[in-house]
Amino acid sequence: MRSARLCTHLLALLALPLALSACISGVNGSVDVAAGTSVSDASTVNGSVTLEANAKADKASTVNGRIHLAEGAKVGKATTVNGGITLDEHASAEGVETVNGAVTLAKDATVTGNVTAVNGTLSLAAGAAVNGKLTNVNSPIHIDGAHVGQGITTVNGDIDISGDAVVDGGIKVEKPNDSGVLGIHFDSNSVPTITIGAGATVNGPLDFERPVKLYINDQAHVAGPITGATAVKFSGATPPAS
Repeated sequence: MRSARLCTHLLALLALPLALSACISGVNGSVDVAAGTSVSDASTVNGSVTLEANAKADKASTVNGRIHLAEGAKVGKATTVNGGITLDEHASAEGVETVNGAVTLAKDATVTGNVTAVNGTLSLAAGAAVNGKLTNVNSPIHIDGAHVGQGITTVNGDIDISGDAVVDGGIKVEKPNDSGVLGIHFDSNSVPTITIGAGATVNGPLDFERPVKLYINDQAHVAGPITGATAVKFSGATPPAS
């Protein structure tokens, strides 16, 4: 009987490290999920969160810090407030959200849901994909040979679509809220520039609720109505100087 109890205690002790590894969190300091391991929650408040190559987490979050998914890493949702989010090659996430920070997807990185930022550049490299919506308020959006599944929305950001990029769901530039979006106020003299380069495809409406400069290459493919702007056609690599 005593031997049976001892074995039970030993098994519990052996299982303890596995239970502890199910959640890596902190308040001050960075969190690092080792290559090839899996956790349920990788979170901190003041610090970065890193998933090494082929690591997995159901959630990765911080408040003041960046989130980095190395090659092949997978996460459910990645969220931060003050910090950028980077997905290396073949990394994937179900959703990505930041307030003040850039979002960068390397070659063949995938977000199955939405990518959302307020003040931050959004950059998608060749082969990358956002199957949901791609949204920000301020800062440029660069789509180079990547795919967006449910459209692009911005308020005050330039949009550059190049290579053999495909944007399904169209493009929308919203009118700024006079009282500011999330406390953000806009320069009324700022005019976003929208450039659709040679070989790029946009399927869906191009809807502009505010003045923009719209340039469409004569080798681009735009399938959808254009509302609120007049397209300027151009040839070559870059649009004409305004």
